[in-house]
Amino acid sequence: MRQSDNIRGVLAAEPDFIGYIFYPKSKRYVGENPTMEIFDLVPESTQKVAVFVNETVEQVQRICKQFTIAFAQLHGNESPEYCRQIKHAGIRVIKAFAVDQNFDFKSLNAYQTEVDYFLFDTKGKLPGGTGLKFDWSVLENYQLSVPFLLSGGIGPDDEAALNAFAHEQLVGLDINSGFELEPALKDEQKVKAFVEAIRS
Repeated sequence: MRQSDNIRGVLAAEPDFIGYIFYPKSKRYVGENPTMEIFDLVPESTQKVAVFVNETVEQVQRICKQFTIAFAQLHGNESPEYCRQIKHAGIRVIKAFAVDQNFDFKSLNAYQTEVDYFLFDTKGKLPGGTGLKFDWSVLENYQLSVPFLLSGGIGPDDEAALNAFAHEQLVGLDINSGFELEPALKDEQKVKAFVEAIRS
C-alpha cells in the first residue's frame, strides 16, 4: 500500500499486518522515496511488513530501520543463511514459497530456525501476485512447527472455504489483488467486511 487515505481506511478493519512492496518491478511498488506518513500513521497494534525479492541484506536492513518496519517478507530465492542475517539484525522474517502439487516441503527444514513465519503462495512465473489459488490440500504435507500465512488468490467470497480449512499452523491470511480497485489501492469496505467475517 502507498496512499495515506487508503491506508487509514484499511486500518479501520484493524488488520494484524500491513504490507509495503519494495520491489521495483511490482505494480504495487511504493517508489524510491515513499513519504514517511504512510508508515507513521500505522498504530502499534498493526505490524508493518516490507516485501522484498532478492534484495541485498544491507538494503533490507536499511529500509526496515528507516521506516521502523518489524517484518521482512521475502519472495525471492533467499537462502537460510540470508534469512539468518536478516533475523540477526532484529528484523522478523516471513519467507514466502510458491506452492504447487509437486512442492517438496522437506526443502523448508533448513529454514526452521531462521524464520518467524512461512507464507505459502500460488506458484507462477513471477514472484507473488498471481491472483490464483493453489490446492490447499497439499498443505496437509506440511508438518513443521513454524506457523504459516496462506496467500494466493484469496477473495471476498472465500470466507466459507477458509473457515472450513483447518491446519494447526495456519495463523493468518495474506490478501491482495482480490480486494483491490487497482494495483496498490484496496477496496476498504471489502477488506473490513472480510476481516470481520473471518474473525467472527
